[in-house]
Amino acid sequence: MDLNLGKRADYSIRAVLDLARHYGVGRRTAAQIAQSMQIPTTYLPALLAELVRAGLVDSTPGRGGGYELARSPERISLLEVIEKTDGPIMAQECVLRGGPCHWADACALHRPWAEAQEAFRDHLAGIALRRLVDEDEQTIRHAPAAPASRTATGP
Repeated sequence: MDLNLGKRADYSIRAVLDLARHYGVGRRTAAQIAQSMQIPTTYLPALLAELVRAGLVDSTPGRGGGYELARSPERISLLEVIEKTDGPIMAQECVLRGGPCHWADACALHRPWAEAQEAFRDHLAGIALRRLVDEDEQTIRHAPAAPASRTATGP
């Protein structure tokens, strides 16, 4: 079973995290987001356009324009970002039979699997972008310092 994010959701989360880090500071260009979050510059504009259409990001064209979150980072959940880019986090097929479960003949795993999915969705819905930014900053703050680069001085 694979619970990893797809590339679109991964890059979308990175983009909105960058915007959340800079919320209230000003707009960010696609180039700034791409460089900061290591997102391919060829891929990012389409993702940002999708996030704008989804109502998560606002875009201002022209000189001095750029991107910013449409709402505060406290009001955007991780679940919302994932589902706006990758679709609903729900099994589309029966986990045992490979086809849809019908209520009249639902498989033995139908109810516990649905409950687990709903708990997972609820958990992600409770994680706001602000929390992710705060946790990321905490991790960066407590990370060991990068070793100083060595220069060749010779013996």
